[in-house]
Amino acid sequence: MSAQDQPQQQQQDEEEETYEAGCHCGYIKFAVTLSPPLSQGHKVMECNCSMCRRAGYLLVYPPKAKVTWHNSSRERCATYQFNTKQKDQLFCGKCGASIGIDFRHVLTPEQYGISVRTFNNIDLTKLTYRKGNGVEKVPPNEDLSGTQWEIDEAERQKEAEGKL
Repeated sequence: MSAQDQPQQQQQDEEEETYEAGCHCGYIKFAVTLSPPLSQGHKVMECNCSMCRRAGYLLVYPPKAKVTWHNSSRERCATYQFNTKQKDQLFCGKCGASIGIDFRHVLTPEQYGISVRTFNNIDLTKLTYRKGNGVEKVPPNEDLSGTQWEIDEAERQKEAEGKL
């Protein structure tokens, strides 16, 4: 998901709401504060890229300061990287639930992409969605489904042979 594809960031005078969230088993718990609140039209990104489709992401993009990880839950997240390997896909290593994306230093201001599917007591049918076209807008502009392991394996073999 590119920066220009993301919903606009919060305005100073907008109302905020905090949502408790977490994985399915409860190993990872956190709170996300959004402005405006979901009930007031905060847009949720539904992207068609291979990762968002596979993970079932429905993303909001809070600044990192608006996400509070409970009981060291950020450190508990398992991660997966692909393509540019500049972002961490976050998930629970216990139950496998997809949490979202840590953009690390790729975006300014620093932010997460958090899946609203992790929010407690949310009715997904009442949210406002925005379609994202990551499969065409994010390089390499193709569906990467089922290819990352082979790409990484080829790189590992080249390293083992001293070619990288």
